[in-house]
Amino acid sequence: MTNPMRPMPGLPTPPKGWPVGSYDTYAQAQRAVDYLSDNEFQVDNLTIVGVDLMQVEKVLGRLTWGKVVAGGIGSGAWLGLFFGALVSLVVGTSWTPILFGVIAGMVFGLISAAIPYAATRGQRDFTSTMQLVAGRYDVLCDPRTAEQARDMLAKLAL
Repeated sequence: MTNPMRPMPGLPTPPKGWPVGSYDTYAQAQRAVDYLSDNEFQVDNLTIVGVDLMQVEKVLGRLTWGKVVAGGIGSGAWLGLFFGALVSLVVGTSWTPILFGVIAGMVFGLISAAIPYAATRGQRDFTSTMQLVAGRYDVLCDPRTAEQARDMLAKLAL
């Protein structure tokens, strides 16, 4: 039985430390840590924390049956070509496994793309990408060296 008062290793824990800088973008926070590193500060005492997390979905375009079919056939063909080439290496220099692999891959790709798309019944007719972003990025530091880090970062802002 585990002790509920002791955190288990590997489980997420809140970050600890004092804030020494707050930035609008991750690149700015990364620049601050890089600046401290370049100036011989012990950076293993630092943590970059994203605050006010948001999940952002960027819509890329409309999804149609034509795009689904073409994507399935294309990805299946590549997979079939790969497996066909592997079999061809084992069997010999015959083109038959490659041709069979590409055709079987195209059929498999078509089916594996069409069934999930058909199952949505038009509920999600677009493609998109997801990204996790933060409203701001804080750089936290071990309390013993936080004042030194804060002073060094004040010079960076000048």
